[in-house]
Amino acid sequence: MYICICRAVTDSAIHEFVSGGASSFRDISSATGCGTQCGRCVAQVREVMNEALVDQGLLASSEQLRVVSSA
Repeated sequence: MYICICRAVTDSAIHEFVSGGASSFRDISSATGCGTQCGRCVAQVREVMNEALVDQGLLASSEQLRVVSSA
């Protein structure tokens, strides 16, 4: 599914970047350009990135809730 329409970034691409070592929104944005055009995707990019980090075991589920809610 497309997460960033402006830059054609999908949820699978975000998962791949996290698998490749990306661990912050800045990492994802630098690699893909998402969040740099209209900005509507930022919250959803962070959400998908956090899900990918949890899947990789790099972020606990409770941390995910805290990170998303403070954004």
